[in-house]
Amino acid sequence: MLNERSIAYTSPETLTSPTRVDMLGTPLDPVTMVGAVARIDEAIRSRRHLRHVAMNAAKLVATRQDPLLRRSVQSAELVTADGQSIVWAARLLGQPVPERVTGIDLMGAVLALAARRGYRVFTLGARQDIVDQAVEKLRRIHPTLNIVGAIHGYYTPEEEGDVVRAIVEARPDILLVAFGTPRKELFLAAHQQQLGVPFCMGIGGSLDVVAGKVRRAPRAMQHLGLEWLFRLIQEPRRLWRRYVISNSSFLSMVLMERFRVQLSGARKPSPEIDTDPARG
Repeated sequence: MLNERSIAYTSPETLTSPTRVDMLGTPLDPVTMVGAVARIDEAIRSRRHLRHVAMNAAKLVATRQDPLLRRSVQSAELVTADGQSIVWAARLLGQPVPERVTGIDLMGAVLALAARRGYRVFTLGARQDIVDQAVEKLRRIHPTLNIVGAIHGYYTPEEEGDVVRAIVEARPDILLVAFGTPRKELFLAAHQQQLGVPFCMGIGGSLDVVAGKVRRAPRAMQHLGLEWLFRLIQEPRRLWRRYVISNSSFLSMVLMERFRVQLSGARKPSPEIDTDPARG
């Protein structure tokens, strides 16, 4: 059972960005894809912990309702804008980020980096058949990719200790966790120090996309910020609550914050002008 004490917090051995901004109480790192990959490469080479969280509207809303999820996100060393709505909202609230750095695109860039550098990769999560197909495809795409372990996500709570030990024994440089939210964030925050893996990231359903079981939105829809709509059309029963309700809540939060900022700015007193020449 996870509690606040089990969540790992940033230590001197981590690589938290000094330039991160606040997005409705959630940290956000204003990095590009190139910058994010460079930080990950640095973390692996220096053997320092770097845990990534991909932030979207649904997850940000969830952090308001789940204190453990909120603490796990706040303690992550790298938080990027996964959703286009996050990029737009950050700009509207005066905390702009340079671009969208999605989890699935970052995963692809990290795997390409691993293939070039010879970094060891471990995947955790998804169904066994999805894992097998995804690993096979990744090895076709990157013939030099060194996948040192892959465990499905359908284990019992009693088996979690064995899973953690298996990861530790494999000594990966990169750990990709294909759980949903908040499970992946809480797992990584709770076990980051024990695992000793330089770079960890939650990848959600990305292995399903790699395996060809789920299609990703066309590039045009991604650029328009409509990837959520494409996913909703594919899986309406599973995702309608997440997207319809969460997106409405997120929009409300952003507009209220925008109004608050404008109101506080309007109430600031004008600087007093001294007209007494004797004081000059």
